[in-house]
Amino acid sequence: MAKNQKKYPIEFKEYVSKLVVLDGRKQVDLCNELKIPYDTLQKWVSAFRKKQQEAEKANQKQLLTAFEYKELFEAERLKRLEMEEENAILKKAMHIFTQEKN
Repeated sequence: MAKNQKKYPIEFKEYVSKLVVLDGRKQVDLCNELKIPYDTLQKWVSAFRKKQQEAEKANQKQLLTAFEYKELFEAERLKRLEMEEENAILKKAMHIFTQEKN
């Protein structure tokens, strides 16, 4: 007895996989919403993650110019400064909220 398998377009598979991987949606919720079997969605997500990792490895293997290295360094530096600023704000907020009220 053959199963009734439904064919899904590649774009749909990628979109649903992005919802899980990039947007952090739960696989169970998407399965229920879209009426997709859980194991099917798991296969799509693992294939998408593998594809992402391969693309990342390919990008790392590329040779960069001095200017590109400088841009990457500056972007990382700015990201670090933003995180330090957010951390300082959170520390101040934690101090304010943990003070005893008179």
